[in-house]
Amino acid sequence: MKKGCRNIFILFLLLPVLLALLGAAGYYRLNQFADSALPGLGADVRVQVARGDSFRSVLGKLRAAGVDSGHDWEWMLLAKRTGAVGKIQVGEYALTPGISPQALLIKMRDGKVLRYQFTLVEGWSMREVRRALARTAHLQQETAQMSDAELMAAIGRPGEHPEGRFLPETYQYNRGDSDLGVLKRAYEAMEKELQTVWAGRNQALPLKTPYELLTLASIVEKETGLAEERGKIAGVFVRRLNIGMRLETDPTIIYGLGDAWDGKFTWAHLRTDGPYNTRTRAGLPPTPIAMPGRAALQATAHPEDGDALFFVAVGDDSGRSRFAKTYAEHQRNVAAYLANRRAANAASSADAATLPARGTVGTEDVSPTQESPP
Repeated sequence: MKKGCRNIFILFLLLPVLLALLGAAGYYRLNQFADSALPGLGADVRVQVARGDSFRSVLGKLRAAGVDSGHDWEWMLLAKRTGAVGKIQVGEYALTPGISPQALLIKMRDGKVLRYQFTLVEGWSMREVRRALARTAHLQQETAQMSDAELMAAIGRPGEHPEGRFLPETYQYNRGDSDLGVLKRAYEAMEKELQTVWAGRNQALPLKTPYELLTLASIVEKETGLAEERGKIAGVFVRRLNIGMRLETDPTIIYGLGDAWDGKFTWAHLRTDGPYNTRTRAGLPPTPIAMPGRAALQATAHPEDGDALFFVAVGDDSGRSRFAKTYAEHQRNVAAYLANRRAANAASSADAATLPARGTVGTEDVSPTQESPP
């Protein structure tokens, strides 16, 4: 065999070995790159992947965020190996210090985006819900210029009153999600919860529709923040409805006053008739007055048995109430309340002394109170 041919033959035999060595070196280098921590990342580096971004676009955003390690071909090979090519999900990602390229690509492939939270608080009015949404970071504001009627139409519930329709709980969202989307989820959650509670309610309730239960639950929600008292207070209201007694609950009057409410009742507030004045009108107000939580809904659906028709705050800043069967007993409870308030705050004694003996609200301190029969 000629020498030239022999050299070519030897090279041909060695070529697979050389390729194997190169492959092994490349595999080793790719593994090193895949598992090494990305250098230079600060504590709050984030990348937003938009709909339609190609992998090269995402890689460009990573470079712009300060990721300067690895060649593009290494990122491409690693993306293919991890199955991230064409699978990176839309959203905002945190590039935490010490994260490796492989961990980052898997994170993006699996859509482990940054999530934010909005908590809708029990007892909030629709006005408070909208103010809180307007202050919520990273949430697209779609409803800011909408009226309540326009908002409900946008949710797909035209003609419905928004009060009470949104379930208090914590909702997660991504950067760029809209406040309307959060409200839609809160509405659907309340609808589901209300139907479940209504189906399992005490059948003897003097309530004809789920909406009436929602309305009464909103009053229970506003009358106490103590879990152990919700059932008792619901029982008082249910007994009043059963015997045709006015509810005489101050939170409904406050709600009806709207912007005119300055934190203090006057006799004019109490005596001026209106759809939400449950001192002058029998039955439930026309709409809920707040967003009741699950506990208030359940308490209203299953009120505690008893004979109390009145309640008034203890007045010791505990949030507790005293319950009474008779008006005479209630008067004594009101007197005890006033004494506690005078003892707690001597500066308010002059105002407290002017309160009517029947326990009607003369200052904000008296609320919540239930008083005399009609």
